Amino acid sequence: MSDHRELLRRMLDLYSPTGEEEAVSQLLVDTFRAAGLHAEQDEAGNFVGSVGNGPAEVVLLGHIDTVPGVVPVREGDGRMYGRGAVDAKGPMATFVSAALRLAEEGMPPGLKLTLIGAAGEEGDSRGAWHIVDRYRPQGLVIGEPGGWDSVVLGYKGSLRVCYRLTRPSSHSAGPGEAVAEEAVRFWQELKGLADGYNEDRRVFDQLSPSLRSINTTSDGLADRVEMELNVRLPLGYGPEELEERLRGATGDATVEVYFGQPAVRGEKNTHLVRAFLAGIRAHGARPRFKVKTGTSDMNVVGPVWGCPMLAYGPGDSSLDHTPEEHIELAEYDRAIDVLVSALKNLGEAS
Repeated sequence: MSDHRELLRRMLDLYSPTGEEEAVSQLLVDTFRAAGLHAEQDEAGNFVGSVGNGPAEVVLLGHIDTVPGVVPVREGDGRMYGRGAVDAKGPMATFVSAALRLAEEGMPPGLKLTLIGAAGEEGDSRGAWHIVDRYRPQGLVIGEPGGWDSVVLGYKGSLRVCYRLTRPSSHSAGPGEAVAEEAVRFWQELKGLADGYNEDRRVFDQLSPSLRSINTTSDGLADRVEMELNVRLPLGYGPEELEERLRGATGDATVEVYFGQPAVRGEKNTHLVRAFLAGIRAHGARPRFKVKTGTSDMNVVGPVWGCPMLAYGPGDSSLDHTPEEHIELAEYDRAIDVLVSALKNLGEAS
């Protein structure tokens, strides 16, 4: 097995749901140090490594945590299976493999690469929040699946909330609505708000609510309902605006906000994007632009850093979080080649 495929296999072998990233972070530190490169784990548990010393710094920001759920690691039919193969150890392994190749072949003189394998992206993005005030790079590449021939320019925002309502118990034949009925009405009002906003808008520009869970309990004295909601937000519709509207519709219930990030989108006409487009073309494909309906650490660092930015990485994002998560190894190989070419292009333009 080639070194870069072995690296991916070793990363997948280390189960790393959010909060348990230590072993993967240390593996990447050891891999960099074995190549004679600087690397460390920071206070948040992020892997941080660097290659080159040019004046133009580009941060390659991936993440090393995954959602829970063991997907047995195996290889077959040109694929490698395992939790995180797509989201997002595959893209992170692409970053590391490309950086090691550039270090061996010779870094473009004007460029410095800072690689970060962030902890907690699938949770509260604690790794990204830890670095947001520590860097001011000239370019940002997020490691997320989009396909080896695609450049992802933006991600929707997100608001995660918990709706809770408690009422004195009453007979089911009595007057008034049950707590579950009130919760459902709140959900229907949110859906109605979204439907009205979304008319004649494309998916990336829509409010997209989802009901993640609903649970009712009773001890004979009080009835309770708890409902977890997530709303994907378009550009220009901030989480604070939606939070205010939701709180105004709760009645006796409470709404607790777990997470809120606005949508983000990079510009097309930047030196960073042009370098990637040229890299994709050099390997025989016609580049595609994408935007994603999910979120990433771009939502955290992008608005603060204000630099040219995009996301790049191999993998089919429809396999994210699924029991069949896998990556096509030929695509993984090509993505490394494209990234090396793109970074060389970027260095020449610096």
